[in-house]
Amino acid sequence: MLHIRTLTTTRYLTPLHEGSSLPAVVEAEDGELYVMKFAGAGQGRKALIAELVAGEIGRALGLRVPEIVLLTLDPALGPSEPNQEIRDLLRVSVGLNLGMRYLPRAFTFDPSLPPPIEAGLASAIVWFDAYVTNPDRALRNVNILESAHELWLIDHGVALYFHHDWRDYRARSRSPFPLIKDHALLPYAALLPAADLDAKALLTSEVIAGIVSAIPDDWLDPAAPFVSPAEQRHAYLEFLTGRLEASDIFVTEANRVRAERL
Repeated sequence: MLHIRTLTTTRYLTPLHEGSSLPAVVEAEDGELYVMKFAGAGQGRKALIAELVAGEIGRALGLRVPEIVLLTLDPALGPSEPNQEIRDLLRVSVGLNLGMRYLPRAFTFDPSLPPPIEAGLASAIVWFDAYVTNPDRALRNVNILESAHELWLIDHGVALYFHHDWRDYRARSRSPFPLIKDHALLPYAALLPAADLDAKALLTSEVIAGIVSAIPDDWLDPAAPFVSPAEQRHAYLEFLTGRLEASDIFVTEANRVRAERL
């Protein structure tokens, strides 16, 4: 099983005002800063599952993803917050939330600026996003940070969108993911077949199962059509395993739309 650290949040520092979910910079018991994603935000706990699963898949592929932790939010942290919207968010998020290690000197990566991103890295990122069905890497919101000349992938809460509707999820694992056409790095991803081979070697069934096993029970949807947390985790495993087996479908689609964009 993949080990994800669980920490207690000790201080709420500042909201980031990004999108509708109001993530925030917080301090945890280890003295480090994290970007907290809240269980009570509009996107709900499924967004936290997507952040955890997609983020750890990216890490397994050798991509840089800030450390992911589980953050316990104490109810005592909320009442002193002067902003009513934030106070309400803290109140409904008491319990287990998700944090990503804060990168204090990072800035948004712009792929249009020199030097160009290396083709192997661009291909690995495009493959990863097609695999986890992440539509949120367009130029208008690239969700890549640059820090000390290294690229870090963030914000995967809208990935794995199949879990918002579990009908036919096995068949949908074989989707070509046409939204890859908007990917900011697609023009630079000239080595997708090689990235596919590398990813298949790294994402063994044991690796995928270990990542899925780390999903907390608290985040799983009691309204989903499964009788237990174990059965629901198995459905995530089925989707990810089936998608890996059918990776030629989304690689072919990515190469097709890349050729049209060039």
